[in-house]
This record gives sequence, C-alpha cells and structure tokens, in this order.
Amino acid sequence: MSTEFTGERVVPGLVDVDLWNEHFSRYTFAARLARRKRVLDVGCGTGYGTKELALTAREATGVDVSSEAIEYARENYAKDNLRYELGSATELPFADASFDLVVAFEVIEHLEEWQKLLTEARRVLAPGGQLVVSTPNKLYYAESREQSGPNPFHTHEFEIEEFRAALAAVFPHVSMFLENHAESIVFQPESGASGAEVRLEGRTGHANESHFFLAVCANELQTGAPAYLFVPSSANVLRERERHIQRLATELATKDEWLKAEQAKHQELLRVHDQTVAELQAANNWAQTTNQSLRTSQERVAELQDEITKQQNAAAEAVA
Repeated sequence: MSTEFTGERVVPGLVDVDLWNEHFSRYTFAARLARRKRVLDVGCGTGYGTKELALTAREATGVDVSSEAIEYARENYAKDNLRYELGSATELPFADASFDLVVAFEVIEHLEEWQKLLTEARRVLAPGGQLVVSTPNKLYYAESREQSGPNPFHTHEFEIEEFRAALAAVFPHVSMFLENHAESIVFQPESGASGAEVRLEGRTGHANESHFFLAVCANELQTGAPAYLFVPSSANVLRERERHIQRLATELATKDEWLKAEQAKHQELLRVHDQTVAELQAANNWAQTTNQSLRTSQERVAELQDEITKQQNAAAEAVA
C-alpha cells in the first residue's frame, strides 16, 4: 500500500526535511518520558512516531481515525511491543487507566470537539500518568500563512494563554514548552558521542513568536522541566543551505530558459499579429478603393443610360 502527503499527514520520505524534523523531534522529546511505560499515540498517522516511542516503552499503541493510515503503519512499522488501532481521538476505544503516557501531536487543532481529546486522555491515563500535547501557535501560524490563507484542515487554533487555560481546566499540573527551529553550533566527535552537553544562551524567544506549543500535563505534581534540544542527522546547516541555494539556482536557470523561450514565442506572436493587422489594413484599403471605383462606374453607367434614353427619344420624335 502507498499513501500520499496532503500537507497535513506526514509520510516519511515525502516531506521537506524541516517539516520532518519538527514532527519527529516531538516523538524524541516524548520518548524520554516513555521508558518502560504503556504509551498511547493519539492521531498516530503513518506510525513512524509510535515506533520511536516503542523503542523505550514497555508497549506502544497508535490510534488514528484513518483506516488508510493505520494500514500503512501496520505494514511499515511493525514491532513486537507495538500495535495500531482504528479509533477517534474524541472517543478512545480503550478502558480507563490503560496507559501511563498519552501523546497527541498536532491533533487538537483538527477537532471540532477538541475538549473531548483532553478528557479522554485523562480517562485512559493511569494514576501518575502524563499527557504530552502540541499545537501550532495561532499568531505565528496566521502570519506564516498570510499569502495562502487559513489551513482548511484546522478547526480551532490556539494562542498560548487559551491553550494553557484549556489544559489547566482538565489537568491541574501543566508544564509548557515552546518549540522552535533554532540555529546552533555542534561539536561532535568524529567517531561518535556517548553523551551531550548543551548550553542555551539566554531566552529562546517570546511565547507569542513561538512556532509551536508543547505541554506536559498531569494530575499529580511533576518535578523538573528541562529544555530539550534535538539535533537532526542532517544538521550541517551551512552545507544544507548551500545545497538548497544550488537547487534554487538550478531551478532559477531552468525558469530563465523557459522565460526566454516564452518571450521568443510572445515576440513571434506579436510579429504575426502586426503582419496580420497590416494585411487586414491593406485589404480594407483595397476594398475601400474598389468600392469607390464601383460607385464611380455605376454613376457613369447611369449617365450613359440617361444619354441613350435621350437620344432614343430624340430619334423617335424626328421620325414622327
């Protein structure tokens, strides 16, 4: 089975690398909380993220309303401790207290009854369980889509305070994170690394300017909310930019050649047009001249007929 990237459902290998990284990094964030736990991925889509969670979880379950997505996930991301089920995010087909961790990434903004996602997550969570949920920042999203218009797949987008209040209405403890693309300098051992140290220089930006919001929610008090940095495998930003610029330059050259060809066609059309107009003008001039000559000839014929008539009348009178 094959599936198609629509702009909303991420299909590995069919999306831009930046889009892939921003989606996949959420799962690596949550995987740290999934160790030896029963994990539910709500809106799992094609299943790549559920499999990432299954690497550390005791067991992982992906649920999605799309039968096509579930079939794709089962075919492409099978694992002994991993299963995929068809179901709605607002009516989860699982018993109470079935999971220790629930994740729902870029799902809530798609739902008419988005409050039910939160209450259903709370219902299926065991005591001490956590919900990790993300959504785009409405302010940033509206600005970034100014030219293309609102996302037709989204029914409700959130600003930070509304999102925080909505979560707090269901979960008494909410830790909010801001997700952004950020440049960094990486010093990586050539032979690989056994760990990493991270230094965050100052604030990473205001909440209203953030690309996405991600929250870790719980019914019980949570301890610690460390920053998390995801460095993708293709993280040589300068090299990637050079390649991207080269691709753009190639596309631009192709466009220039196409434009030159179209301009040449346009000039030829103008030439043919001008020639046709000139020929039509000449034909019109000839027609006008011909019409004038015809009128003159008709007038002369009429004069001759009058003269003949007069001569015939005069001859008739002379005979008489």
